[in-house]
Amino acid sequence: MPPNLSRRIERTARVAPELAGFRFDKAAARLFTEFSRSQIADWIRSGDLKIDGRCAVPKEKLHGGECLTLDTRLEAPRWDAPQAEVAFRIVFEDDHLLVVDKPPGLVVHPGAGNVDRTLVNGLIARRPALGELPRAGIVHRLDKDTGGLLIVAATRVTQVKLARALARHAIGRRYVAVVEGVLTGGRIIDAPIERDPHNRLRQRVGERGRRAVTTISLIERFRAASMIRAELETGRTHQIRVHMASVGHPLVGDRRYGARGRLPPRPTLALIDVMRAFNRQALHAAQLEFEHPVTGEALAFESPLPADLENLIDVLREDRDHAHSA
Repeated sequence: MPPNLSRRIERTARVAPELAGFRFDKAAARLFTEFSRSQIADWIRSGDLKIDGRCAVPKEKLHGGECLTLDTRLEAPRWDAPQAEVAFRIVFEDDHLLVVDKPPGLVVHPGAGNVDRTLVNGLIARRPALGELPRAGIVHRLDKDTGGLLIVAATRVTQVKLARALARHAIGRRYVAVVEGVLTGGRIIDAPIERDPHNRLRQRVGERGRRAVTTISLIERFRAASMIRAELETGRTHQIRVHMASVGHPLVGDRRYGARGRLPPRPTLALIDVMRAFNRQALHAAQLEFEHPVTGEALAFESPLPADLENLIDVLREDRDHAHSA
């Protein structure tokens, strides 16, 4: 595999008076919004990010007026680097497209902080010609901690056709999720989504955002949680996560969007342990339905729930049944 390229990053910013009293790492995150907080924290610890030319610890409080300087090298993502060790499952493959079942924890494509060992790198190892396509043929993506089904085009013609099908809502995408709180039934959430101006890693419902529509149906109720099916009409970043949080039902484990690990009265010990340990959003891309862009064949695929999500649901059921029998 060819070595990763790198580029030099140099930034300077003056700490404004309104940031007085902020920790070094939090103020830097406000000033250098193009980088993630974890990346900024790493640069502080390595000494690449300084206060008035000196190294400091992330928790040091600022007074206002300090000059923050960043001088580092950042590895550039390698979209063309094949890596056969990347683990994922192919559920369908022909000359025109692939349907992939991505495990939770696998990043879809290279980017800042994840320069390789992504799904794209694994796909290129399997089909080197994908390296010639924009985004290596990826038609739509999933968050790192969301597992399940996604489509990969194997030719430019297929990629264009699939992108058009996605735009006209001709690709059915259904997700299974576990949310905090007890829902009384399904609903359609039609609320625009925009980037949170205070945190570049979050989205939010906002009137200046792009239209976003999610159809929610109730699968099963538990004592302090609900299992739902969510179908996307649009495909905004974090759409299901943002929409469910906006109606007071964040996904279990999704602390970025307000999950608090809500428990029912007198929960079982097993439920306490599982809820404490569940450290990702409880979301799975379970079903895909679409027409093959070349043959016209109707295609439908289903992905089984990953073990951690299945275990969470089992424990929620056991807690409910135990409470009802007590």
